[in-house]
Amino acid sequence: MTLATGTGLKALLETETTVHVRPRYEGSNINTWIGFKHVNYMVEEAVLEHFRSAGLPSRELFEELGLGLDLVDLDTRILHAFHQDDVARATVRPVTEGGDTLIGLAVTLFVERDGKEVKAVTSKVRVSLRIDSYLPAEGIPAELERFAVPRISDSAGRSEHDGREVSALPAAPLSDGRGTTGDDPVLELLTSGANAFGWKWRIPYPYCHFNERLQLSGYLRQVEEVVDLFLADRGISIKTLLDDRRWIPVVPHSRVRLLDEALMEEDLYTVFTVEEVFKDFTYTARTDFYVVRDGRLVQTATGRITHGYAVFENRRDWSLVSFDERVLNALGGTS
Repeated sequence: MTLATGTGLKALLETETTVHVRPRYEGSNINTWIGFKHVNYMVEEAVLEHFRSAGLPSRELFEELGLGLDLVDLDTRILHAFHQDDVARATVRPVTEGGDTLIGLAVTLFVERDGKEVKAVTSKVRVSLRIDSYLPAEGIPAELERFAVPRISDSAGRSEHDGREVSALPAAPLSDGRGTTGDDPVLELLTSGANAFGWKWRIPYPYCHFNERLQLSGYLRQVEEVVDLFLADRGISIKTLLDDRRWIPVVPHSRVRLLDEALMEEDLYTVFTVEEVFKDFTYTARTDFYVVRDGRLVQTATGRITHGYAVFENRRDWSLVSFDERVLNALGGTS
């Protein structure tokens, strides 16, 4: 197959596409509701189908041209919850401007409720084409040069810790399992003086793509994991509130933005910092990701999540609840 990169890029940047997608069964963790991670997976699938429809499928981009399709920024708002067996109509609208070096897409998911189609999710996505490091292509087509990069890198959005000299402990042993949240000089530096929780963890093969890079969906799994560990550390684990009150976590907004590359088998330092509690109904937290290279911190990604709780009234319906003193104290680090 020979890619028609000229006409393909024109379609990619100018033509809106529609595809129907379903949430995966794995994403239904409490009753039949689908978590934010798998909602983002539906957005990702709509983006991949947009590239296929334009004649630039991710497989051919890589195999023929040595270009890895990387979602590098994913900003998603959930307006209506998804359930098992829902079918979403996903529209993908190009929003790339003339001077952009990233491919911009606006994704909207619609779902049927009470006989009417409602807007369930809106998402802003940016995509980069990363030149393969193992078997680089001999030449990138001129049409795609603007979006092809030798390395994923974004100087904006980095914290004050990026580039700081550190003394890291040896790599996390495999016996650590889910990693460590205990005594660690890097974690202590990253969480000092903040309402934050830190976690050190070895990046495994299943979270990576294109041979070595932690992909954006891997970061989504990290966000889900660090929230779980943070809540347990503060004494309000997800199962504790589920058993005590039938409270379930809800995430109306999430964002992850790649700033650099994190590689397979590196130690990833994930820092979850509570920023603001809004009217006792939701809280926002920043999630920052680092690796240590040559004795210095390298921030590889950053993001934010908005988190709240709902109580389920039956196996189908739920309603948002306000935080009580116990939860507020835990979020504030005073419990």
